[in-house]
Amino acid sequence: MSWIIAVALLGILAALATAGLFMLRRGRGEGPGSSDKRMARALAARVALSVALFLFILFAYWMGWITPTGVPVGR
Repeated sequence: MSWIIAVALLGILAALATAGLFMLRRGRGEGPGSSDKRMARALAARVALSVALFLFILFAYWMGWITPTGVPVGR
């Protein structure tokens, strides 16, 4: 279970880094707006991955695959 979450977090960070690279390379010999579109797609992918991870965690909790471990009462 934890490796699925770790892979999803790495995917989210990769999409964020890709969007950052497209933002930094804006206007270097490419057509107008082409890097903006790729940056927007990378950010949309990051949002989609984040929402999918959140829904997967909710589903895993609902199925009983993960349980909350919180701080015991009285401490």
